[in-house]
Amino acid sequence: MTDAAPERVARVVLVDDHRMFRTGVRAEIGRTELTGIDVVGEADDVESAVQVVAEQRPDVVLLDVHLPGGGGVEVLRRSAPLMGESGGVRFLALSVSDAAEDVIGVIRGGARGYVTKTITGTDLVNAIFRIADGDAVFSPRLAGFVLDAFAATDTPPVDEDLDRLTQREREVLRLIARGYAYKEIAKQLFISVKTVESHVSAVLRKLQLSNRHELTRWATARRLV
Repeated sequence: MTDAAPERVARVVLVDDHRMFRTGVRAEIGRTELTGIDVVGEADDVESAVQVVAEQRPDVVLLDVHLPGGGGVEVLRRSAPLMGESGGVRFLALSVSDAAEDVIGVIRGGARGYVTKTITGTDLVNAIFRIADGDAVFSPRLAGFVLDAFAATDTPPVDEDLDRLTQREREVLRLIARGYAYKEIAKQLFISVKTVESHVSAVLRKLQLSNRHELTRWATARRLV
């Protein structure tokens, strides 16, 4: 972060269902006198997000992809009228997920960019101002997902098995398939080990698989890893 006083201020709303993560982001970028970022509101689910965005009309919303009540895509859908206004609200997805379908889903929903939670505070501040100025911002390699998706002329086939899973279950599935231990997954997703175990059990049940080895083969065959 620079010590020079900011030349402008961007009003930001944080939307994430993990309070500790929101607190960390606010502490990292919310020092307005240093960063120019004024955090004017927070939300932890779809309903509260839609409400605070409508009330505050921020310049930029930092939006998690996976939220109780329908996910980030639902927030975008219900906030669409605010995006269409002159100088309207702009959305930047900020997620632990780097999955192609998550990136494509929120961009189709109206988000102007997508960055992962590995981003530094300085880079996040820069991304917010770029989004506020109407630019598109993506973490490395994620832009390729969007270009490929919008360049494609054919609609991708529907995977009925995958569609049975919730967004959070897909997230856990990918991390399991990549060889992460339950404790590592819990740390990455800011959830408990018990919650990870519950998601894994649900995935195995829905996909009619017996263990994580079968799950890994299933995910690899569909290029989800």
